Order: sequence, then C-alpha cells, then structure tokens
Amino acid sequence: MVKIEEIQRYGTSLQTGVQAIASAYGDYTKKSFEDTKSYVEKLTGVKSLDKALEVQTEYAKSAYETFVAESQKIAGLYTDLAKQTFKPLEGMAAKFTPSAAA
Repeated sequence: MVKIEEIQRYGTSLQTGVQAIASAYGDYTKKSFEDTKSYVEKLTGVKSLDKALEVQTEYAKSAYETFVAESQKIAGLYTDLAKQTFKPLEGMAAKFTPSAAA
C-alpha cells in the first residue's frame, strides 16, 4: 500500500522539477531578450555595411551557441523530471517482474 508521505514526497519532487524547468526557460528568455537588445543598440550605431555585417554575424553566432547550450540544459531537466516521474513505478514493476535468479 502506498503511504501518504510517499505521495507527498513524490508530488514535491515533481513540483521542484517543473519549477526548475520553468526557471531555466525564464532565464533563457531573459538572456535572449537582453542579447537582442544589445545587438539592436550595436547595430544602430554602426556607420558602414561591413561593420553591420560583422555585428550581425557575431550576434547570430552567439545566439545559436546560447540556444544550443540552453536547449541541452533544459533537455537534461526534462530527463531528470521523467526519471523522477517513473521512479515510484520501479518498485511496482519489480514486484511483477520475475527475477533472473528464479
């Protein structure tokens, strides 16, 4: 029989995982907005086409690298959440799965 404390612990761990994901998305969005704002400010201050292309190239490279890094971080958080979600089922599955020694 599942105990109330176990259910509460399970719910708390899921809540913590979802909050971590939401926080990571929020941090990424904030950083992306700040980087875009900085890019636009730099772009409006350039005097030549060559400099504008240089600023745009730097921004595109930086934005891509940040996107990849943050996507990997968020994917890791989703993986951790999935593991937490199915952890209580491991014990139940073990009861119904014959052991290798048997």
